[in-house]
Amino acid sequence: MHQIDSKIRPRLIQGDKSITDVSNDICRPIENKATAAWKLGFGISLLFLALLGGTLFWTTWTGIGVWHLNNTVMWGWDITNFVFWVGIGHAGTLISAILLLFRQKWRMSINRSAEAMTIFAVMCAAVFPLFHMGRIWVGMYWVLPLPNAFGSLWVNFNSPLLWDVFAITTYFTVSLLFWYLGMIPDIATVRDRAKTKSRKFWYGFFSMGWNGSARSWHRYEIVSLILAGISTPLVLSVHTIVSMDFATSVVPGWHTTIFPPYFVAGAIFSGFGMVLTLLVIARKVMNYEDYITIGHLEAMAKVVMLTGTLVGIAYLTEFFIAAYSGVVYEQYAFINRATGPYWWAYATMMSCNLLAPQVFWFKWCRTTPWFLFMMSIIVNIGMWFERFVIIVTSLHREYLPSRWAMYVPSWVEVGIFLGTMGLFFTCFFLFAKFLPVINMSEVKSILKSRE
Repeated sequence: MHQIDSKIRPRLIQGDKSITDVSNDICRPIENKATAAWKLGFGISLLFLALLGGTLFWTTWTGIGVWHLNNTVMWGWDITNFVFWVGIGHAGTLISAILLLFRQKWRMSINRSAEAMTIFAVMCAAVFPLFHMGRIWVGMYWVLPLPNAFGSLWVNFNSPLLWDVFAITTYFTVSLLFWYLGMIPDIATVRDRAKTKSRKFWYGFFSMGWNGSARSWHRYEIVSLILAGISTPLVLSVHTIVSMDFATSVVPGWHTTIFPPYFVAGAIFSGFGMVLTLLVIARKVMNYEDYITIGHLEAMAKVVMLTGTLVGIAYLTEFFIAAYSGVVYEQYAFINRATGPYWWAYATMMSCNLLAPQVFWFKWCRTTPWFLFMMSIIVNIGMWFERFVIIVTSLHREYLPSRWAMYVPSWVEVGIFLGTMGLFFTCFFLFAKFLPVINMSEVKSILKSRE
C-alpha cells in the first residue's frame, strides 16, 4: 500500500507537507488582508455586476422589446446563455459526486472550487428565463405548480419548460447542500484559528458546532455518500431535460433523439473548460501549486479531450441523421448551418469544440499551464457558439421563406450576458477570500493514510 501511495503522491500533493502546513497554506488567503490583485479583480467584477443590474432594470422598465427578438427568432441570446451557464455547472457535480463514488483521489484538490462554480453558474442561468417573462413580479410564480386563483388553472406538466424548473431547482438545492456540507470541517478549522471575536462568531455559526469527533465524521461521510448518490443521476437528468426544450419540438434541427446524450457530454466539456480557466489562475495567484498540481491539470485536460471528441462525434452524427432521414427540411437546416448566413458561427463551433481539443493527445499540451488556460478559453467560446448555432440557425429560416429573418443581439442582451459574467466572478472572488478553496480535510486524509 505504501508503494502505491508513493507513486501517486507527486500527482496529488507536491513536496513534503505536514497537516499543519496544509492548514497554514489553505487558510492563508482567508486570514491575510486582500491582495492588490484580488481587489483589482473584484472591482472589475463589481463593475460588470452593476452592468447586469442596469440592463435588467432597463429591460424590466422598457419591456422585452429592447431585446432584438422577433416572431421568427423568439429565442436568442437569452436561451443561448441560459443553456451555456447550466452547462458550466455540470463539472462541479461530476467532480464532486461521481468521482467521489468511484474513489478518485485526484478530485480532492479541485472539487471545492468546482462545486462553488456550479452554484454560481446556476444563479447566472436563472437570470435569463426569469427576466424573459417580462414583468417578473407578475409572472415568476406562474412556473410553480400552484393553482391559478382565477379558475384553478395549473401549469402544463407536459411542457419541458416546466421540467426545467423542477430539474434546475433540484440540482441547485442538492449542489448547494453538497457544497456547504463538504465545507463544514474546513470552516471549523478556520473558526479554531480565528483571532477576532467577529470571525470566531461567524465561522463558528456556519460550522454548526462541528467538533471533529468520530461520530461527527461518521455522519458526515454517510450524508456525503447519500448526497453524492442523489447528485449522480442529476448530472445526467438536468441537461437531458434542458435538451428536451428543443428535442420535443417539431423544428428542423431540434427534433432529434441524439440531443440528450449530446447535451450532457457538451455540458461536462464546457464545465471542465471553466474549471481549468479558474484553477489555472487560482493555483498561481494563491500559491496553490503544491495542491493543484500538474497532475490535476493533466487529468482535467484528458476529460476535456474525451468529452470534446464525443461532442464532435455528435456533430457528425447529426449530419448523418439528417441525410439518412430523407426529410428535405431537416437536410436544409444543417446545410444552412454550415453554409448559410451564420456559417462563421458554425465554423467557430467546429474549430473550437472538435479540432482544438485534439491537441491534448500531446503531453506537453496537457501539462503546460499557460497553454491549458488558453485552450480552456477556446473551449468556453466554442461551447457558447454551439448553443447559439443550435438555437438561432434552426429558427431564423423556417418552413415559409416569407417568415425568414435575421437575428442580431441588442446592446441590452450583450450587457446582460456580460453582467452575468460579473455576477459569476464576484461570487467566486468572495468565495476565494472568505472560504477554503481547497478541501483541507480530504487533502489531510491523504497525508494521514501515508503515516
